[in-house]
Amino acid sequence: MTFIPTIDTNQLLDFNTAALAVLTHLHDRLGFDLWMVTRTEGEDWIVLQANDTGYGVKAGDVFRWSDSFCSRMVKGEGPRIAPTSETVVAYAEAPIGQQVKIGAYVGVPLLKEDGTLFGTLCAIDPLPQPQVIQQELPLIELLAQLLSRILHADIKSAEQARLAEHLQTEALTDGLTGLYNRRGWDQLLDSEEERCAIYGYPASIIVIDIDDLKAINDSQGQAAGDQILRRTGDLLRQITRKQDTVARIGGDGFAILCVECPLVEGELIKHQLEQALSESQLHASVGIAGRHPSQGLRWAWANADRAMYSRKPASQQKNH
Repeated sequence: MTFIPTIDTNQLLDFNTAALAVLTHLHDRLGFDLWMVTRTEGEDWIVLQANDTGYGVKAGDVFRWSDSFCSRMVKGEGPRIAPTSETVVAYAEAPIGQQVKIGAYVGVPLLKEDGTLFGTLCAIDPLPQPQVIQQELPLIELLAQLLSRILHADIKSAEQARLAEHLQTEALTDGLTGLYNRRGWDQLLDSEEERCAIYGYPASIIVIDIDDLKAINDSQGQAAGDQILRRTGDLLRQITRKQDTVARIGGDGFAILCVECPLVEGELIKHQLEQALSESQLHASVGIAGRHPSQGLRWAWANADRAMYSRKPASQQKNH
């Protein structure tokens, strides 16, 4: 009878701890220098959790999805278990095999609730492994299904938590625009970063800075400047999606956190925003950056701010 490793049910309460438990048990049972739980996002292959004893891979590392054995496994070009991977043409030709030594491979897909690909549960070892490990496929597939089920429940809980956080921070609003203030922005940004780190969510941050606001206040009065800020805040609400966070983070500055939004989609939102600002005759500089899995949202915010500043009129850059 095949021995199935015991996993403490306390380790199955959420996706993060369950992934760690599964990787530990598979390593103890089957060896292999590297076990990973990954997520795919466009061309990015993101390591969410790793049990590594030889390759130097850690959570947050990002590789090119199309270079991987897993991308070929998912397309049915190679088996889920390859005890001697060099004998499988699709794996032998994969670029990742030219970058690191891979003698054996294990990989099964992790699926979202709608059946689309989330990522993989996979392993590699520098040495070929005994053919008998192919008998372990039912167990590995069972553990992958278990992780997928926990993932589905966690994603629903994360969505509910995000909504609850927005409701709880309604008091943390800017009195003039009704948007989140800097304190509310900081709280929601940190909460979203935790979710991004666990589930590999993509995210983009857009920074908007009103041009010549000080000059308007000086020449037309504070009321005119306040009216511009209110109009800008209303426009940002209209452009963004309901799951996104919009905040006034400074005297003439705004920011948008676009959740579950890769940079290519964020660029579309930015384009719509710039077009709407122009049509409303609101003059502002806009910058955007995407979250990198190894850096985080505050890194993206800083990059978006730099991108915005680079688009400021030259006369304002020295005073910004």
